[in-house]
Amino acid sequence: MRYIIAICVLLHSIHLVGQDSFTSSNLPIVIVHTNGKTIPDEPKIVANMKIIYNGSGFRNSMSDTQYNYDGAVGIELRGNSSLSFDQKQYSFETRDEKGENLDVPLLDMPEENDWVLHAPYNDISLIRNVLAYHLWNEMGHWAPRTRMVELVLNGKYQGVYVLTETIKRDKNRIDIAKLNPADTTGLDLTGGYIMRIDASNSDDDLTFSSKVPGVGTGFNKTVTWLYHYPDPKEIHPKQQEYIRDYIDTVEQLIQSNNFNDPVNGYANYLNVGSFVDYFIHSEVSLNADGYKRSAYFYKDKQAADGTGGKFSAGSVWDYNLAYGDCNFCNGNKVKTWGYKGCETNPTPAMWNRLIEDPTFLNAVECRYLELREDLLSEAYLNSFIDDYAAMLEEAQNRHFTKWDGLLDDGSSSGWMGGGDLWFSAYRVESYAEEIETIKNWLSERLNFLDNNLGGTCLLSNENMSDATGLCVFPNPFSQQIIIESSQPLQAVAIYNETGDKIAEKQIDHLKSIVITELECSPNGLYLLVFLTDNGLRINRKVIKEHAN
Repeated sequence: MRYIIAICVLLHSIHLVGQDSFTSSNLPIVIVHTNGKTIPDEPKIVANMKIIYNGSGFRNSMSDTQYNYDGAVGIELRGNSSLSFDQKQYSFETRDEKGENLDVPLLDMPEENDWVLHAPYNDISLIRNVLAYHLWNEMGHWAPRTRMVELVLNGKYQGVYVLTETIKRDKNRIDIAKLNPADTTGLDLTGGYIMRIDASNSDDDLTFSSKVPGVGTGFNKTVTWLYHYPDPKEIHPKQQEYIRDYIDTVEQLIQSNNFNDPVNGYANYLNVGSFVDYFIHSEVSLNADGYKRSAYFYKDKQAADGTGGKFSAGSVWDYNLAYGDCNFCNGNKVKTWGYKGCETNPTPAMWNRLIEDPTFLNAVECRYLELREDLLSEAYLNSFIDDYAAMLEEAQNRHFTKWDGLLDDGSSSGWMGGGDLWFSAYRVESYAEEIETIKNWLSERLNFLDNNLGGTCLLSNENMSDATGLCVFPNPFSQQIIIESSQPLQAVAIYNETGDKIAEKQIDHLKSIVITELECSPNGLYLLVFLTDNGLRINRKVIKEHAN
């Protein structure tokens, strides 16, 4: 009996070393003291926060006395279903001595006062949000910046966290015009706004229901829009009405027969490039909450000349259930589509409708193929994931010692015994196995998209390039087009803006030709694809306009 007690004491002491004898890290260390108070769901309580960060490549120790931040914060719990997890998430505001919000640059991120400590409790890779935000940022949009940290709360080690920016209007975040309560007329009323599609979980939420039913669920087809900026407590009723009417107009237009009219269609209201990128990002990640939860949109102010002010998709937020990490809403599958919806909350119908437009689908295909050359290549993605795995190699051991039910040690039948993480798609025995799992999932997902995305990208033909030795004039044209080339040409194919081939002409190795095939065609954008004698493909865009 004495031996059994001794073994239990030894195991307990080893457990404590992993949890509460934390002394140093290669990651920044966040230390929070609440002075004996419990952190509630809301409202925020006052606490003290210290961040130890000695710079890239330097180790950080609990005994260090130089801080990246040392001051007051207002802190509260955050999340919905995650509130039941053992590892809690927190929202906090940096504050001055008077309790007012204080903009500060944390861990080399631009100064602000609103921040989140994201707990990757149900994400064994620890980096799904980090990966999603990074990709959106590299696609040319603002996404929350992130820093991997370890948290100590009231002297107790809490594991690996992601310190991240929140989604808000700011010159260093979503950089749109400030909308004051008095901005209720003219161009001032047109922006900026930040909206999101989500479930309402607070009495403070201000919402309206879409007039267009969602898709993918039989028991609830109501899509809910929430006002995010201006703050629901400050937004003027006329501003509420304006952005609600704008969204209603866009959603109903997209469902109409002439939704893709080149003059009066959806492109007149949407920043189409952002919707193309959002679609690609959502389908690559196959986020179980994609399109229908934490789906943000923004609208800037329209310029005096009538330009700008279109509705944009983004930023992205909350991807802990993405990249194969979910057993519902097809999240554990590879050969499926997120935009078609599932059995949970309704997916906005606009995505299904946009994909029915050949111009939009062709733009998706072109953009996807462009991204596959670099950002979405397996080499790039694997390198990114491996770099983070190497960074986290030390900290993940402490993390999974603290939260020792997350890895599969063979002692439980089923995921968490049907507890906290019932919705996770699989279990792994080690962090290394999880890293290989997410890389393999991405490889299979991208292979599916490669073969099933659809659309036609004329600019992606093999060996197609821009050659300086070919001249097309006049451009714009009204009847004929003259071609001058520095090398003999074999043929030319002519496509309209929806990607349909409307003419093809053989060329007898000439360097100069006249194209008359478009004399009776309607005005618009056309693409000429030339094939030279040496096999080079050269593309030129031309615009047809009626002569004055």
